[in-house]
Amino acid sequence: MGDRSATGGYDPSGIDIDAWEKLELQLEETIPNYDRVNRLMTFGQDKRWRRNVRNHATPGMKVLEVGCGPGSFAEDLVGLDVTCLDPSAEMLKVAKNRVDSARESRGESPAQYVEAIAESIPLDDNTFDMVFCLFSFRDFQDKKKGLSEIYRVLKPGGRLVICDAGKANWFHGLGGRIWMATVVQWIARYVTREKNHPWKGLANTYTQYGTNGYYRAMMKEVGFDDVQGRLLMPFMMSSRFRATKPKAE
Repeated sequence: MGDRSATGGYDPSGIDIDAWEKLELQLEETIPNYDRVNRLMTFGQDKRWRRNVRNHATPGMKVLEVGCGPGSFAEDLVGLDVTCLDPSAEMLKVAKNRVDSARESRGESPAQYVEAIAESIPLDDNTFDMVFCLFSFRDFQDKKKGLSEIYRVLKPGGRLVICDAGKANWFHGLGGRIWMATVVQWIARYVTREKNHPWKGLANTYTQYGTNGYYRAMMKEVGFDDVQGRLLMPFMMSSRFRATKPKAE
């Protein structure tokens, strides 16, 4: 990734394309242990965070998850018209099996799957009632462009809900970087039994991630209204953002 140490991670200018491609390969390598490592590194709070975000949707909504990964979130989206988007064919393959199996058990039709990046969503304008991003926003190659694409595909009055790393300020971010560089690395090594596990590289995405205030301002620049972003209790390890596309543009 590009050297943005002078900003303290507050002012990300995007991820270099070569580094982003390497990051995507690392993400694919996490698939076999994705849920287990996430569960341990968050003390089981990841399930609570997903439920918090999922509860923003109401039955019958047409929803899009950008960066669905292996389907950990989408499999529990009940009573919704679901589209899962991810740049990785391998992630989508796992997600499709997992999500559609869960939906079939509930008597629901299969979800839709789209292989694409957040910065270029091949879907129509004004299509979705809600867009979710669960721990994928920090991996966008160009966050502002990704937010603009999400804004485009949302219906007027539609909402964006993001749950991702928490970084209130420099001091809070320092604690997060120490956590990522030590405890998360130990957990990943324990689970994978590999010294060079893929979470080594993924920790960099937190180090170079911006603050909550930075992204709230970015969402407003894109055009979103009612922008909110706060740390999630009890450990303040993650943040939840909410924003609405205006009904009249």
